[in-house]
Amino acid sequence: MKVQGQCHCGAIHYEAEVEPGTITVCHCTDCQTQSGSAFRANIPAPASGFRLVKGTPRTYIKTAASGSKRVLAFCEVCGSPLYACAVENPQAYSLRIGTLKQRHELGAPQRQIWTRRCLSWVTLPAELEAFDGQP
Repeated sequence: MKVQGQCHCGAIHYEAEVEPGTITVCHCTDCQTQSGSAFRANIPAPASGFRLVKGTPRTYIKTAASGSKRVLAFCEVCGSPLYACAVENPQAYSLRIGTLKQRHELGAPQRQIWTRRCLSWVTLPAELEAFDGQP
């Protein structure tokens, strides 16, 4: 499915190909902090189908506790988080659901990760595949 995304202010626009029904909810503390919320919802997009259409996001490299490094992209004007990817030669982009125009057409999340960091008041459907940490 072809999707279009943009930041809140419209300075950055992108398009990508995604597979509906592949949303992951992440409860890790990094995602909580970066989203300013209780979790972050993401969908993978192969690098071959991802294209920036307008603007250039600001990026920084986040090193996880595991030592893994990821590029995090956001709008430097409004601060909207847009995606994450590998530092070198990304094979896929982890798109932030809230930036996609077609977010209502992507289906429900299929799994949740880092559930050991999940806030006690967050309740997602019991049938979601769940992982205590990174699968």
